[in-house]
Amino acid sequence: MSTLKADTIQNTSGGAVTLTKQSATKQWTNINGGGGTPVVRDSFNNSSLTDNGTGDYTLSLSNSMDNANYSLQTTVSSDTGGAPTVFNRKLTVYAASAVPTTSQYRIASGYNYYTASNFLDNTYNFTEVQGDLA
Repeated sequence: MSTLKADTIQNTSGGAVTLTKQSATKQWTNINGGGGTPVVRDSFNNSSLTDNGTGDYTLSLSNSMDNANYSLQTTVSSDTGGAPTVFNRKLTVYAASAVPTTSQYRIASGYNYYTASNFLDNTYNFTEVQGDLA
């Protein structure tokens, strides 16, 4: 068994290692959508969050993807009623009004059957992008 310990890893030119083509998450967010104005609790490679209305958010990436064919995973839960739950909740790409681009994507949070009237400001909204950076 071997152990590798390092404080800094550099590329062959001496600069910082980039995760352009490696199998690693390229962007993720943890969003608090409850309580009025949505807030990004924590994130990686996320430059901004736009509140488009109840449960409707646009996220912009700090570093763009190579193309718009990346994989986007979403999860949502709410603490309404005193306990976190994912039952009958859904977070997905809001394709009705926006198609993901290399620099941003739009998501909707709400109940399983989508119309704008079913969108909710859920407490826990999580996103993750996999693919190649530009």
